[in-house]
Amino acid sequence: MSVPLARVSRHEVRLAPSRICCRAVLNIRHNSNTAVSEAEQQNLSWSKYLEIRKSKRKWETAVTIPACILGLVGGLAYFGSLESDATKPIMGIDPLFFYSGCTVSCMGLGYLIGPTIGAAGWRMTHRRTMNLIEAKDREFHRHIVKNRVDPTAQSATNPVPDFYGEKIGSLHQYRQWLRDQARFRRKARFAEE
Repeated sequence: MSVPLARVSRHEVRLAPSRICCRAVLNIRHNSNTAVSEAEQQNLSWSKYLEIRKSKRKWETAVTIPACILGLVGGLAYFGSLESDATKPIMGIDPLFFYSGCTVSCMGLGYLIGPTIGAAGWRMTHRRTMNLIEAKDREFHRHIVKNRVDPTAQSATNPVPDFYGEKIGSLHQYRQWLRDQARFRRKARFAEE
C-alpha cells in the first residue's frame, strides 16, 4: 500500500530508507543463519555428535551431585527439626527410623531430579544446534536398536552389555559396544547348542 507523497513529511522520508535497510539486514541475517544451520548439519560428524552426547552426560552428572547433597541437607533440616515422641510410632515404625528414611528419600529425589535439571541447562546452552542433535539422536537410536542383542538370552553369567548404549561417548567406545554385542550373541548361541 503506497502513501501519496503529499501526505508524507520530510521526517518520514528520511526514516523510510533506514527501515528498508533494517529489513534487508534482518532478511540477510535470517538467511545467513539458515545457511549456517544447513552447513552445520552437513558438518555434524559422528565423532562430534558423540562428544556432544558425552558433554550432555557430564552436565547431568555434574548437576546430580549437588542435587543429591541439597536433597540430603533439605531432608535433614526439615525432618531433623520435627519433634518426635518415641512412644508414638509412625505407621508402626519408630519415628527416628521413619524420619531417617524420609531424609534418605529426599536425597533420592535429588538424585532423580538432578539429571533432568542438568539436561535442561545443557539444552539451553545448545539451543542453536538442537535440531541437528535431535536428528542425530534419532539416527543413533536406530543404530542402537538395529545392532543390540535380544535380552531374553541373558543369564547370570552372561548379562546384556549396555543395552541402551548409554556409555557410548566416542567412536572407539561405539566399536567396542558393537564387539561386546557380537560377543554376547556368540555366547548366547553356543550356550543354546
